[in-house]
Amino acid sequence: MQHQEFAPPEVLRDVIKCFWYNTRDSGPGQTTFEVMPDGYAEIIFHFGNACSVMHDGIPEPLPSPFMMGLLNQPAIFYTQHRLQIIAIRCYPWTVFDLLRIPAGRLGVQTFEHPIALLQPALDTCVQQNNLTAALEILTAYLLDARSKVAIDSMLFKAGKAMQKANGTLPVSEVAAAAHATVRTLERNFKQSSGHTVKDVSGLMRFEQVRNRLWWQPGSNLAGLAAELGYTDQAHLSKDFKRYSGTTPAAFARNAKQEQRILHSDFVAFIQS
Repeated sequence: MQHQEFAPPEVLRDVIKCFWYNTRDSGPGQTTFEVMPDGYAEIIFHFGNACSVMHDGIPEPLPSPFMMGLLNQPAIFYTQHRLQIIAIRCYPWTVFDLLRIPAGRLGVQTFEHPIALLQPALDTCVQQNNLTAALEILTAYLLDARSKVAIDSMLFKAGKAMQKANGTLPVSEVAAAAHATVRTLERNFKQSSGHTVKDVSGLMRFEQVRNRLWWQPGSNLAGLAAELGYTDQAHLSKDFKRYSGTTPAAFARNAKQEQRILHSDFVAFIQS
């Protein structure tokens, strides 16, 4: 598996985190990989063999592109042979305004949108192994879309404060950083993202724990809980199991066994 991330131009950094490319080669039989929750929404274009997601116990084929909103539990994907992905990692409080669609909720979503018209051109770039051209196509589209929307500066400030604190700030302090009242911030945040400040902060904080345990599986859980603003280790463990389906200790044991090798059934999209 190969995973690369690419910073967007400065003018887009208030609406997207990055572009990323992922390729995985598997055998002729159907294989699975798991994507764990984090604090971002993804617009995902895929190429090669079909990609499906488990839905109500049945693999459901996914069109390209599809959107992966905030997850509240791991999502299991199915593919075979070679699968390539080019995606846009978006902030949940800007993605729906950027696309001019109603705010969504959790999980993997299919949607009809003009951005899907980019698929043939991106497919050509992938076939020619020209990732630079593919990113230029996406950048041009997003620059045009960005020029047609007014990004809420209050939400941008709130999001930056949440990110800087890794999701540990109380809502009142997020509101203060955004120069807004708690009520105004909560209303606007929910309207733009479909989620509360607390929802997104919780995922950001879980992401930090997940990443730390993946790269440093020997981390002290009590110390990590204190560092990231959990009430105690039990609070951290409860939240971790809620989002991952496993305990932090079990996750750390698995990470220790793998020793930094991103194996075929784990794709966390570990971020810096």
